[in-house]
Amino acid sequence: MKKITKEVYLKWYEDMLFWRKFEDKLAAVYIQQKVRGFLHLYNGQEAVLAGSLHAMDLSKDKMITAYRNHVQPIGMGVDPRNVMAELYGKVTGTSKGMGGSMHIFSKEKGFYGGHGIVGGQIPLGAGMAFADKYFKRDAVTLCYMGDGAVRQGSLHESFNLAMLWKLPVVFICENNGYAMGTSVARTSFSTDIWKLGLGYEMPCGPVDGMDPETVAKEVSKAVERARSGGGPTFLEMKTYRYRGHSMSDAQHYRTKDEVEEYKKIDPINQVLEIIKENKYASDDEIKKINKRVKDLVTECEKFADESDYPPVQQLYDMVYEQKDYPFLPHKL
Repeated sequence: MKKITKEVYLKWYEDMLFWRKFEDKLAAVYIQQKVRGFLHLYNGQEAVLAGSLHAMDLSKDKMITAYRNHVQPIGMGVDPRNVMAELYGKVTGTSKGMGGSMHIFSKEKGFYGGHGIVGGQIPLGAGMAFADKYFKRDAVTLCYMGDGAVRQGSLHESFNLAMLWKLPVVFICENNGYAMGTSVARTSFSTDIWKLGLGYEMPCGPVDGMDPETVAKEVSKAVERARSGGGPTFLEMKTYRYRGHSMSDAQHYRTKDEVEEYKKIDPINQVLEIIKENKYASDDEIKKINKRVKDLVTECEKFADESDYPPVQQLYDMVYEQKDYPFLPHKL
């Protein structure tokens, strides 16, 4: 595994803080109706992404996830201004404003969505890994899902084929305790989701998803196994989301005290404490990081605000194209 150094901790802090503030801004502009439709925020789960990115080779590895997908592409290298513009429905967005909140996508940076169908990304992740093995690309796919998605039958089909063909994929369940508003205990006889891998003799286990260092170590093992031809791994990240399932969620299924209890182990605060304990940065240096984050969020908002909406013609270009069909001229 790549060493976890002072620089790594400082990057984790800045990245996770930016992801949190970026989405806090999205929540604010959603209330202003600048962002519409559904909005699923990642607040509280940042350590899963930070640790996973440390384990990946971003020059060739890929990532695919569900619809809680705004900060993952940023971590993979997508310009956050374009991500925010996509959420605004602007032409400068990652999909020219046509994908929106649940369908951020960047083939160039190895981020393959953003999928609104619950569990829909699981067989796609296995298929991406199959393609990498078939073409001998030496790449690994990280396929994320929520705790509700593991109830889908497609998970079992994907697990079976991934083991049968020893596909280079790491399946990661981000178990934040609630599938929308329903707790795992109400929908699953066994609350140890990681044990689903045992039926396929797939290496599996639980991971503290609130600590990026623990995540990095466990994902690194899984990535190395996949890259060396050993096949898939299934990891259950025990994490928590501080906001509702989406912005329209009234959160009647949990108490404020429960949320506050989990905030005591906030991954951003945990990383900041380690930075201070080890004197990786002075108070002034931390203030500079905080200011950079604030300024970048402001820049993203300004970029999205000032960008244009797509022209009507783009709708036809994106939806239908046929060379010998003369009735709709195309510009793309």
